Amino acid sequence: MTEARAGEPVDRHLPAPRPVPGPADRAAFTYSIVVPVFNSEGVVGRTVERITEVFEGAGLSYELILVNDGSRDGSWDVIAQAARTHKHVVALNLLQNYGQHQANLAGLRESSGDYVITMDDDLQNPPDQALVLIDEAMNGWDVVFGRFERKQAAGYRKLGSKMISMINRRVFAQPPGLTVSNFRILRRDVVDRICESRTAHPYMTGQALMYSSNRTDVLVRHEPREVGSSNYGITRILRLVFAILFSYSLFPLRAAALAGFAVALVSFLLGAYYLVRSFFVDTPVAGWTTIAVLLSIFNGVTIALLSMLGEYVVRTLNAVSAQDTYHVMERVSA
Repeated sequence: MTEARAGEPVDRHLPAPRPVPGPADRAAFTYSIVVPVFNSEGVVGRTVERITEVFEGAGLSYELILVNDGSRDGSWDVIAQAARTHKHVVALNLLQNYGQHQANLAGLRESSGDYVITMDDDLQNPPDQALVLIDEAMNGWDVVFGRFERKQAAGYRKLGSKMISMINRRVFAQPPGLTVSNFRILRRDVVDRICESRTAHPYMTGQALMYSSNRTDVLVRHEPREVGSSNYGITRILRLVFAILFSYSLFPLRAAALAGFAVALVSFLLGAYYLVRSFFVDTPVAGWTTIAVLLSIFNGVTIALLSMLGEYVVRTLNAVSAQDTYHVMERVSA
C-alpha cells in the first residue's frame, strides 16, 4: 500500500496493512474448493474440468467438493460421474434444496484443506482467479474476498448486493473499505469456527467476518453466465435479508420493542388525558372514560411486556439452536 504524500488526505477506507512482511509458499498448503450445485447440468461439467486443469497445472494439492443442493435437473448425475472418475473430486447429494449457504456449510464440514475456497458452479467465478485469492492469502490474511472488476449480473441483483452489504456493515461490522462476495478463500481456523457455530440459518459471508480478524479483498474477474440464468431471484435475496436480520441481529426486535414502548407511552398519555378531561367535561355515555382509561393502560402494559418477552425468547432460541440445517443423502468419491 503506497503512503500518502505530504498534504494529501489519507484514504481511511483502504484495507488494513498486510499482517506479515512476506508471502508464504502456496505449494506448502492444501486446498479444498467447495462448489454448491443447483440446476447447472449444462455447465457444471466444464466447471469441474476447468478447476482441475487450473489446480493441477499450478501443481497444488487440492480436493474439489461438489454439493448438489436439491437440483431438479441432471446435475447430480454429472457431478457423481465426475467424482467416480477424478480422484480429487467428492460429490455430496443433499436431501433437498436447502440454499446456497447450507450447501457451502456441508462442503466446509467435508473439507480437509489448509485453505477452503468457495465459488459458484456456473463459471462466473473463473477458476484461474482462485490462484489470485490464494496468492493474496499467502500474505497472512485469514479471509480474502474476490472483488469483481465488473459484476456480470442483473440490476436487481446488484441492488440486492448493495442492500446486503449495508446490513453486513451494521450487523457484522464489515469494514467500510472491504468488499465481500461468495468467491472467497478461508483459512482452516476460520473454517473450523464456522463449522462449530450453532445457528439454524448459516450465512457464510457474515460468519467469515465474525470469525476472522485479518480480512481483505483482491481484484478478480467476473464472467457472464455461459448457460441459463441465475437461480438467485428477488425472493431468495429478500429471504437472505430477513434471515440475516432475524438470525444475527436484534435490530428488528429492538425496533419493535421501541415501537411498543412508544405506543405504550401514547396509551398512558391518552388515558391520563381522558381521566383529567372527565373532571371538567361531562361525558354523555356513562362509564366511557373508565373503559378508555383502563384499555389504554392495560394495552400499553401488554405491548411493553410482549416486547420484553420477545427479547428473551430470541436470546433463548439463539442459545439452544443446534438442529441440523441440511442432510446428506449420498456421498460419492473415487
